[in-house]
Amino acid sequence: MNAPATTSMPRALPAEHRQQLMRIAREVSFPQSTRLFEEGGHADRFWIIRTGTVDLDMRVPGRRAAVIESLGHNELIGWSWLFTPHTWHLGAEAATPLRTYEFDATAVRDLCREDPEFGRSVARWVGEVVAHRLQAARIRLLDLYAPYGSGSLQ
Repeated sequence: MNAPATTSMPRALPAEHRQQLMRIAREVSFPQSTRLFEEGGHADRFWIIRTGTVDLDMRVPGRRAAVIESLGHNELIGWSWLFTPHTWHLGAEAATPLRTYEFDATAVRDLCREDPEFGRSVARWVGEVVAHRLQAARIRLLDLYAPYGSGSLQ
């Protein structure tokens, strides 16, 4: 799944803010099936996908975790790092071998405080990601539980 233009970091942030953010990025790789984080854990970092895919999942008591969404190239993995109490709302697992840019959440939050314009850009970007994912979840729920699906004409 490719990120819509508004949620893809290269398109969502102005060039100078993108450069500011990338100065503190570190390249990391994860083998397939690696857990990046667990629901309820401390959100102390986030990633931008360079190559590969990640499944976001949610615990279901007595069952395997349910995959909520799959993310791909240029998409943000994790937004909980920006909002108190900095606790992951979902889990994440590498669905394929994964190469990412990793960011230390505290360092980025510090940059946001030091440069309010940068902070507004990051908050707007992450907010757009959250809004997009909520809308996607809403459509999936309609498809699963509404009597006539998502309302598309057939």
